[in-house]
Amino acid sequence: MSNSVLWLGLLVGCVNYLFRYLPLRLPTASRQPATRGATSVLLDTIGIASICALLVVSCAPEVMADLRRLLPTLAGFAVLGISFWKTRSIIIPTLFSALAYGLAWKWLTNT
Repeated sequence: MSNSVLWLGLLVGCVNYLFRYLPLRLPTASRQPATRGATSVLLDTIGIASICALLVVSCAPEVMADLRRLLPTLAGFAVLGISFWKTRSIIIPTLFSALAYGLAWKWLTNT
């Protein structure tokens, strides 16, 4: 097994852990302590952590093979994070990130 696979697994694991850990530790203005416990917040963040982990694992070989895919991949990550932060749903951000990746790829390959 090559070192790059081990580093990729370590990176994905750390980011996945942070997506699950940070929402429990960062204060939010909309949190209602009486109705939402730590378990509820943790379960809410599992969706975004899973999608991001799958996105990294599925995109890493493509980006390493063709560096032109790096910018569209980063655009997809940015849209995923921002739209999840705004909507707190995983369905719409996943679709928006795929759309952002596709549009960025189309725009970069035509120029």
